[in-house]
Amino acid sequence: MSLIYSFFIQCYGVLIHVVSWFNPKAKSWVVGRQQWDEKLRTQIPKNRKVIWFHCASLGEFDQGLPLMKSLKEVDPNLFLLVSFFSPSGMEHYQKREAIVDAACYLPLDTLQNARTFVQIVQPEKAIFVKYEFWPNFLRALDEMTIETVAVSAIFRPTQLYFRWYGAFFRRALKRIHHFDVQNEESAELLKSIGIQQSTVSGDMRYKRVVQAKEMAMEHSNELLATFTTGTTTLIIGSSWQKEEGIVREALSELGATKLIIAPHDVSEQHISSIQTQFPNALRYTQLTFPNDERKLFDSQILIIDCIGQLSLAYRYATIAFIGGGFTGNLHNILEPAVYGLPLLFGPKHRKFPEAKLFLQKGFALEVTNPKDFSQAFNALLSKVTSLRPEMEKFVQAQA
Repeated sequence: MSLIYSFFIQCYGVLIHVVSWFNPKAKSWVVGRQQWDEKLRTQIPKNRKVIWFHCASLGEFDQGLPLMKSLKEVDPNLFLLVSFFSPSGMEHYQKREAIVDAACYLPLDTLQNARTFVQIVQPEKAIFVKYEFWPNFLRALDEMTIETVAVSAIFRPTQLYFRWYGAFFRRALKRIHHFDVQNEESAELLKSIGIQQSTVSGDMRYKRVVQAKEMAMEHSNELLATFTTGTTTLIIGSSWQKEEGIVREALSELGATKLIIAPHDVSEQHISSIQTQFPNALRYTQLTFPNDERKLFDSQILIIDCIGQLSLAYRYATIAFIGGGFTGNLHNILEPAVYGLPLLFGPKHRKFPEAKLFLQKGFALEVTNPKDFSQAFNALLSKVTSLRPEMEKFVQAQA
């Protein structure tokens, strides 16, 4: 099975090189890994203890930040290295707190790459956030007897580890010394394949969003504050075309509600398509305060056409419609929940236990089309005053 896995990994490498000829994200993936070993050697110090975190993308990085911050508080001299598989992590992690000492792309999971990487880094400890447990990297860490842990891990019965044909991947998991998992189901699934070394510790994203809120409350955004003053405001967070289309068709049912659209894709092409659907919308990057104060008061729709403002924008909204619920890639619902925003999202949220929990508690409603969207919006709006403090209290308790 090891040979078959290595063959598929090599094929993946070839495929992504081909795709990179016409796909910008794939190109970033390829270019970022060129001469990775030489770059890594210049990053790693000889006289400091290295802790290596692996995060698939920016979301997992956010999830791991509270632990990184705590480690630095205990030992400020620690050298924190973070590796990313996805370009979105490498391209945006610097917009967060300046905790990381170095970041790099994780090379393709061949045994040679893994051994070289671990030999260069020689981490005191390797920490995998949530998922992406690469078999050859785990083998290389095991060969060098480096302590390896998983944090905020979550498992589902449909994953390879729990299938009859998943023995190779189960062996890889067993190289991890300890799992901090998000829920009891994950712990039970691990036990079912003979892994006892787990602790139910919850999801570190709760802690992260609470910390982010505390920092955000120290500052204000005059543009967003002016736009939303004295009005009910719906924010579409990390929206895809499906969510934007639903809101466009339901807009007449929302009355005087103001709308903030913060799309997942902020390319000029996509922003232009949103402007076609919402012709009178303002663009965030084309406004200044106080010069455009009157525009902000008078306009109904604002497009946040840049990265980095969404988590702060939730502070000024009333209800949030979260993107990704129609693709199976639901965006972070804890970012609006920490401000007490009742939530709406599409039906594909099976991979997100927090979505199921929020639905059970009445903090969220599932929508599938414009008609039930407007009904769900009005249902949440009717009890928003009581829901907001209840949600804030719940998220704080989870943290």
